[in-house]
Amino acid sequence: MTDSFDINSLLSQALDMQQRMSDAQARTAETEIIGRAGGGAVQITVTGGMQFLDVTISPTAVDPDDIGMLEDLVLAALNDAFDQLEDLQQSAMPALDLGGLGGALGGLGGLGGALGGLGGAVGDDTDR
Repeated sequence: MTDSFDINSLLSQALDMQQRMSDAQARTAETEIIGRAGGGAVQITVTGGMQFLDVTISPTAVDPDDIGMLEDLVLAALNDAFDQLEDLQQSAMPALDLGGLGGALGGLGGLGGALGGLGGAVGDDTDR
């Protein structure tokens, strides 16, 4: 008794998965994420494609005698944006149904974090 191996089916599944991954990456690249720090005193807007769009600093965050605090807030807002971006990217892969392909390839390992997840703009008025 032999199991038949259908290379055409495997190729079709691989191409379908590649298209779904490409679509997920494109949607993620268009998503805007807002990183916040200091209760929203510093906000940085970045796309899922890593394009920085805007930096907003409230006048209340600017103290000429404490530039170090402003620098820390900007850094914290950047880190918040990147944390949200990582969450966004990780959320897409579980949604992909690999069917028999996942088993045939032995799973995808760490590809989940490299691709985008979706669900609209991320970021709310709370600090993380």
